[in-house]
Amino acid sequence: MTTTKTDVLIIGASQAGLAAGYYLKKKNADFRIIGQEKRIGDVWRNRYDSLVLFTPRSHSSLPGLPLTGDPNGYAAKDEIVDYLERYAAHFDLPVQLDTEVLSLAKEQGKFKIQTRTGEYLASNVIVATGPFHKPFVPKFREALASDVHQVHTSQYLNPLSLKEGAVLVVGAGNSGAQIAAELAGDREVYLSGGHKMKFLPLRLFGKSIFWWGDKLGVMKASVDGKAGRFLSRQGDPIFGYELKALIKQGKIKLKPKTINAQGREITFQDRSKLTVQNVIWATGFRPDYGWIQIPHVLDDKGKPLHHRGVSPVRGLYFLGLPWQYRRGSALIGGVGRDAEYISELCR
Repeated sequence: MTTTKTDVLIIGASQAGLAAGYYLKKKNADFRIIGQEKRIGDVWRNRYDSLVLFTPRSHSSLPGLPLTGDPNGYAAKDEIVDYLERYAAHFDLPVQLDTEVLSLAKEQGKFKIQTRTGEYLASNVIVATGPFHKPFVPKFREALASDVHQVHTSQYLNPLSLKEGAVLVVGAGNSGAQIAAELAGDREVYLSGGHKMKFLPLRLFGKSIFWWGDKLGVMKASVDGKAGRFLSRQGDPIFGYELKALIKQGKIKLKPKTINAQGREITFQDRSKLTVQNVIWATGFRPDYGWIQIPHVLDDKGKPLHHRGVSPVRGLYFLGLPWQYRRGSALIGGVGRDAEYISELCR
């Protein structure tokens, strides 16, 4: 098995890893980017067909290379796939794909990274695997009948992949909202959520809501400040009013939090029940850093311990986490700021 030595190893070859690579290339650093995907952009390529960013193109670029097209329009997933591949090629970033990391340890002041294809030794490691690791679904889903079609949003593709009949979307975040809206055209759709939904317009007085966020300082608010700490505790809003209109028209029916399942029946928090043919679990993801075998890096919930992406272990950094430092830390248009900060710390 080969051993590759480098000053900086970036684990993750999607937007966060590529942004870090851009800044390391600018400073002529010795670095490598490794990713487990077959092609750059697979994280996006494998999501549902109708996925569209809620940030406009003007706020959806990585550093150094603008996303082409109408700056006030919204990019679909295939456009982002093409952009990420073009980005890596444009800056000639040293990316090694199809490389799954098995373990990360630190021995004698160096990081040792074992992969299925070889070993890496590095002085610095940037973990840029993003926030979406293991799809989360409640355990009671196992009690649903075998003829109920169940799928997590990470595997859902389009309406044709579902059975005939009504659909229950469990989870009222932006992914659940987009999918419910897509299905409402010709199906009976129910949307189950555990919290009151908050809606924000995509545009206000002719400008993107993210333009206003920049002008009002919302996008610049950090977790070190009072405003940032308050904002980081708020749940994500639903961007756009399409879902709100469909609910008002009765084309999507709201249900409380889903708490149990049995046979073909779902039970909600208000004890009401619904017979289902299809369930889409828009219930998010859980972190999976079990391959990091270094003490004092993760908390008791398995989440990274860090400040601005800097871990308690010298030379180990994280990138692309939600609210890593600002609202946009996990967004394509915001990860560059954190990438620049982390790259400057790599010596």
